[in-house]
Amino acid sequence: MAASSASEFVFPTAWKRRHLLDLETLTAEEITILLDTAQQMKDATGNCRRKLSLLSGKTCANLFFENSTRTRNSFSLAAKRLGADTVEFSSAGSSVAKGETFVDTAKTIEAMGVDWVVTRHATPGTPHLLARELACSVMNAGDGPHEHPTQGLLDMLTIRQHRQSFEGLTVALVGDIAHSRTARSNLWGLSKLGAHVIVCGPSTLVSPRWEELGFEVAHSLDDILPRCDVLNLLRVQFERQVTRPFPSIHEYAALYAMNGERMSRSKKDILIMAPGPINRGVEITPEVADGPHSVILEQVTNGIAVRMAALWLLSNASDNATSPTS
Repeated sequence: MAASSASEFVFPTAWKRRHLLDLETLTAEEITILLDTAQQMKDATGNCRRKLSLLSGKTCANLFFENSTRTRNSFSLAAKRLGADTVEFSSAGSSVAKGETFVDTAKTIEAMGVDWVVTRHATPGTPHLLARELACSVMNAGDGPHEHPTQGLLDMLTIRQHRQSFEGLTVALVGDIAHSRTARSNLWGLSKLGAHVIVCGPSTLVSPRWEELGFEVAHSLDDILPRCDVLNLLRVQFERQVTRPFPSIHEYAALYAMNGERMSRSKKDILIMAPGPINRGVEITPEVADGPHSVILEQVTNGIAVRMAALWLLSNASDNATSPTS
């Protein structure tokens, strides 16, 4: 297909950031700019299928030190949809296995002429370290259990497409809050845009300290279900846990899985979301995951739009010599 015209895109002067490291430090205005730009990108590319020549001649490097399917491919497609080239890095078989440090590896990739480094790493704060060490833009694709900003943004974009506004909405994040970077990005982003956020799950995975930051804490999905406009069902991250936080998968599913019976007690227009990968029968049953209230696949498409928006905004900020480095 022919590329769409790039002339319709006007860079928002209020955007000054060269890096996207978290949502905790972003303002409501900055989050809204990202969402507005993502929607514009999605519309202009025919649901993220056509190309725009906004970033021709630039290169995005994906430095992933943890496994990924959705995020990695989404960033790669986003860059290509905007006309940029991509460099794909995997720690397996790389010089890291020979003893090279993470920072030296990133600097080596940067020296190849890249404009953005997208990084995923098991250690919280890794993207922030790279932002101090590299001259190019850095985007956080997940740093351990800390944050996953573009996942939070794509979740919010999906909600906004169905509900228009966040004011007055009750959004529940259900599951493994303790280990979920998706939960943290959603908590900061949704609350800044006016939603009421509930964190719900076993007491071993949901700390009461979230109440100190203004969020509602619940341990019974059935108790909060009638109030919820949106449910975001988080995967139990066994790979990050030292000990099993509940007696059995069967018990967890009985208490927290969204199934047909619970759907019958929910609001008629409830949105069912999940960041993926989903474990059918654990946090969600097949009839709900594939049902009319599920927007899980819409989230995947919106991930490309959000990442296109972030790449474009960061690139323009980097080209502006007066931009801050944060």
